[in-house]
Amino acid sequence: MSVGTSSAPGAREVRRPSASRPGDLAELGIDPDDLPDGLVVADEHGHVICFNAAAERITSVRAADALGQRLEKALPLEDLEGRRWWQLTDPYGGLAIRRRQPERNLLLPGGREVLVSVRYVRGEPTGPVRRVVVSLRDTEARRRTERSHAELIATVAHELRSPLTSVKGFTATLLAKWARFTDDQKRLMLETVDADADRVTRLIAELLDISRIDSGRLEVRRQPVDMGAAVGRHIQAYVAAGQPADRFLLRVEQPLPDLWADPDKIDQVLSNLIENAVRHGDGTVTIDVTATASPREGEDTGTSVTVSDEGPGIPEESMNRVFTRFWRGSKRGGTGLGLYIVKGIVEAHGGAIEVGRASGGGAQFRFTLPVAAPAYLT
Repeated sequence: MSVGTSSAPGAREVRRPSASRPGDLAELGIDPDDLPDGLVVADEHGHVICFNAAAERITSVRAADALGQRLEKALPLEDLEGRRWWQLTDPYGGLAIRRRQPERNLLLPGGREVLVSVRYVRGEPTGPVRRVVVSLRDTEARRRTERSHAELIATVAHELRSPLTSVKGFTATLLAKWARFTDDQKRLMLETVDADADRVTRLIAELLDISRIDSGRLEVRRQPVDMGAAVGRHIQAYVAAGQPADRFLLRVEQPLPDLWADPDKIDQVLSNLIENAVRHGDGTVTIDVTATASPREGEDTGTSVTVSDEGPGIPEESMNRVFTRFWRGSKRGGTGLGLYIVKGIVEAHGGAIEVGRASGGGAQFRFTLPVAAPAYLT
């Protein structure tokens, strides 16, 4: 395929290999079986000359059975209305200016859905088709994503309905019958409205965090963070709210390396992990802050925080689902999004988080952050 020519004396035609032809793949040192997507190539006569391993997996057709067959027989695709796709598109006898078929959902025999895109390779712009290159992709991953988005929308709608109903009900009642209520009754209703408004605000913040995590746009604004002091503030807040002081045990190993992280996001991680231990665990909530090996290559030290309780713990079969969306350790409220966000925040810092069983039998969460000191300090 020519990408640049010149008629000037001594000019040399520049050619680039096209990865749409098996011969060119070999020239580039690429084995079609190494490609992550299904690749099916038919020659100028419509016979299959390439059928890679991913195509075998997606179609459940053996390459040995497909090679040499007519394309429409080796790959009998139908559109969602049951029409035979190769007859509709007519790659060899259709418009001579066509170069491709954009990606679309088609059906294999048995009704399995795949994503198919096609490229027509011609020797010259309006010449006959020399190769038909078909790319196949499994739709299961996309369907999982769509299901996850649908579950997220349903969960958010459910979680929003309750506080908004409360806010609407109390404000409408106060506006209509303000004079009938005592000051104490008015205060109680306004405090309920305020608490439900905070709940809505937290849920919206969670949704924004999920959006940024999924799109890779979660920003980390690094500043010096005293992890021991940060944990201490959370414990003091629980004690001020009525939790007994002896329910918490904070152990800080000294000296700790200087840690650079986003203080607001680290507070979010600590708040979620400690709240889980207080709400779902029993006995003493122990928080250990220690120096440890850095999870980031090229750094020697990092900071590790371990939050453990003495409750029933997390069932072994649930361990691998703890950091997924909508996982709930119990039926005691929550959206099931908190630990998913925690994992996203930790990983955005270049850290790692794990869950296990504490020595007392309860749940144990441990996250490790690199010190991430700016270059001018190293």
